Amino acid sequence: MSYISQYIQSINSSDRKIFTTFLTTGFPEKEKFVETAVEILNAGADIFELGIPFSDPVADGSVIQSASQQVLANNVTINDVFDSAYKIKKTTNKPLILMGYANPLFNYGTKEFFRRAAESGVDGVIIPDIPLEEYNTFFPSDSNGIDKILLTTPATKSERIKEVDQKSEGFVYCVSVKGTTGGKNVFLDEVVQNVKNTYKQISRNKMLVGFGINSPQDIKKIKEHCDGVIVASAIMRMMQKENYKIDEVLNFVSELSAACNS
Repeated sequence: MSYISQYIQSINSSDRKIFTTFLTTGFPEKEKFVETAVEILNAGADIFELGIPFSDPVADGSVIQSASQQVLANNVTINDVFDSAYKIKKTTNKPLILMGYANPLFNYGTKEFFRRAAESGVDGVIIPDIPLEEYNTFFPSDSNGIDKILLTTPATKSERIKEVDQKSEGFVYCVSVKGTTGGKNVFLDEVVQNVKNTYKQISRNKMLVGFGINSPQDIKKIKEHCDGVIVASAIMRMMQKENYKIDEVLNFVSELSAACNS
């Protein structure tokens, strides 16, 4: 069992669902990113995802797309992502996950990417545009012990869900809604039912749910049908406002985290 799997199991065994947060690396301020990430972890996040900035993040909505453009303009690179992960990991034993896309990893060199990621204390990666059929050819045979986390969507058929469950490491990422990240008011009954149906078919891994989770109320609607949640755009949207206050963001994080308790 991997470190991420063990960690999720330990949190769940204390009657709590996992609360995962995400920030695009270098957002909103490159110089303060590590400090902000640590504050968010201390405010109640169980797992932290560092987004690898990319010019065409196809799975992400306008909030994260805008953040990627902003940090790319500030010359944030993959090496900056590794440097940030290393600094964050020195402050916490909570899992760190990198989320990015195939093109930047391919250009960097996947073998070197996983070597550097391991040196930086990274525990897992999420690459949403690598399908199962390309899994073995894209990822190096030696991933330095880093979990490669796979996704399901509302369109994923039953047999495919089971294949993802068998192949994924750390957990299965259940995309709750069709489309990109950051949707609002999406947790209708059919969405909850889809999450519930997917959860029933996951047997090997834990399952975390992401996309469109905007409030503690959203978490409460789905938490009995998963092992944890992932919130990104709702937090980053607050941080994109002019003169945003970090204390308000941290209070929101704490409220989301509290909703994960039984």
